[in-house]
Amino acid sequence: MSALRQPPLPVIGLDVGGANTKAAVVDGDAPPRIVSEPFQVWRQPEALADAIASVVGRLGLDHAPVAMTTTAELVDVFASKREGVLHVLEATRQALPGRRLRVMTTTGELIGLAQARAAPLRCAAANWMATALLVARSLPTAILLDCGGTTTDVIPIVDGEVAARGRTDVERLLEGELVYTGALRTNIAAVLSHVPIGGQPCPVSSELFSITADAHLLRGSLTPEQCTCTFPDDRGASLAEVRSRLARVVCADPEQLADGDLEAVAAAVEEAQITSIAAALARVADRLPDGTEVIAVGLGAFLARAAAERCRLPMALDAGSSSPLSSLNGQGGEVAAAAALSVLGRE
Repeated sequence: MSALRQPPLPVIGLDVGGANTKAAVVDGDAPPRIVSEPFQVWRQPEALADAIASVVGRLGLDHAPVAMTTTAELVDVFASKREGVLHVLEATRQALPGRRLRVMTTTGELIGLAQARAAPLRCAAANWMATALLVARSLPTAILLDCGGTTTDVIPIVDGEVAARGRTDVERLLEGELVYTGALRTNIAAVLSHVPIGGQPCPVSSELFSITADAHLLRGSLTPEQCTCTFPDDRGASLAEVRSRLARVVCADPEQLADGDLEAVAAAVEEAQITSIAAALARVADRLPDGTEVIAVGLGAFLARAAAERCRLPMALDAGSSSPLSSLNGQGGEVAAAAALSVLGRE
């Protein structure tokens, strides 16, 4: 009699970003187990291995294989993206010795570490592909709208295939499939050039005084616990600190502004982000059948949903527990690429 076949080990999905490192485990019908820690690669690239070991270690699966992706290669501490990918791969190898490691490519393959080292640019910024592959299993024709802390992905899916025209970051920017705006880290000065002060448009300072997390905290769209980012002044996420940073966008302190001014600034930031995401979404939607559903994930899913509503596109319903998409419900959607890699990596 043959031995009973053991169920496969859970796979850890790992997403190494320039400012946050995320990991997830999807195992059966249980809610995804997720970990996300801020780590600014450009400040301490030599400590990346420790950051990866910390995030993965918190999941408590000492021998589980890992399927990974990286966007950290873009940080300017590296002379090139090639150098950045190789640095991330080596840091991951050092952090997770003895584990099976595979890396997602922009063409949707999970390849071994040796192959990834031989072709590092194939592995640069492939996080969107992992999430799109998982979505395509349940929604044969759809648009994935993944609004994270830094960027927003707008990925068309047609007949069960990822139909993105771009593969590299620059190609995706040109095609409207990548919008460099996110719910946490985007400099407010990069979102709009003027904000309403006293009912009048006031030019903003171009300094990095405040980020989009401040606007969404003030509006109640995000909680302090969701803001796994470092603020420009290295202070916290209390409302007093948030208001101080927002006031500095117009070179002021809160006491120098009228009641309601900062709330108007925060609303203008949200509106500008929705407008830019909606413009990209409308452009991609023009290539797909009318009424194509949108699936919104990521920390900034509230922005994505508002953009879809503005484009009059229907939202996909939350997936049931038996659907491959169930791993993207709730907190799993906030670390969508890591959750998707955990599912894809088991195959």
